[in-house]
Amino acid sequence: MPNPTAAMLVIGDEILSGRTRDSNLWYLAGEMTRAGIDLAEARVVGDDHASIVAAVRALSAAHDYVFTSGGIGPTHDDITADAVAEALGAKIGHRPDAMALLKAHYERQGLPFNEARARMARIPDGAALIDNPISVAPGFILGNVHVMAGVPNIFEAMLASVMPRLTGGAPLLSQNLRVMRGEGEIAGEFGRLAADFPDLSMGSYPFQQSGAFGTNLVIRGTDPARIDQAMMRLVGLFG
Repeated sequence: MPNPTAAMLVIGDEILSGRTRDSNLWYLAGEMTRAGIDLAEARVVGDDHASIVAAVRALSAAHDYVFTSGGIGPTHDDITADAVAEALGAKIGHRPDAMALLKAHYERQGLPFNEARARMARIPDGAALIDNPISVAPGFILGNVHVMAGVPNIFEAMLASVMPRLTGGAPLLSQNLRVMRGEGEIAGEFGRLAADFPDLSMGSYPFQQSGAFGTNLVIRGTDPARIDQAMMRLVGLFG
């Protein structure tokens, strides 16, 4: 039985402008690999309501799990919650339990719980909250869409609370062989090996070291015995 699939939607003008470098996709990919969930697609969109709605609808229909990062803060350009609600046909409003969490948090900080901060308690009807142990403002799960913060340490903390709720499959395993030969030199034999193991994924990743060209050859799959078998052949060819 194939593993479940997931998609990532990174949201924010700051990503597309180059002002901020995204690390959440990299982190999610590692967690999905360990959980046996195939991260099959990733998209980046700006702070545009229609673009977010369209992307959420497409990814939600195509994959078992969708994860978003960014756009759930207190400012005018934090529009992810509204866009996800529209994409999945839900109403949205200030949710009492989220309001209570935020109000208590800002009171402890001696800060006013103003209208801008209250925006972070706007949650679509029917959504489950995602715990935020760092800055309290919750994410949420609506259908198969998991809406989380863009700040990396908050995203990672939210993902940690989400992972136990997910149903995964067989973890993706990999082995690597590093050879000091260029891709063009090994492509033919490597391609024939890949054809002999259609149940495995094989990739070549070139590098240059001290003026010489080399290639990292990677074999991935869920069956350790098959990976071992393919690696023995690979070492025999290029080791």
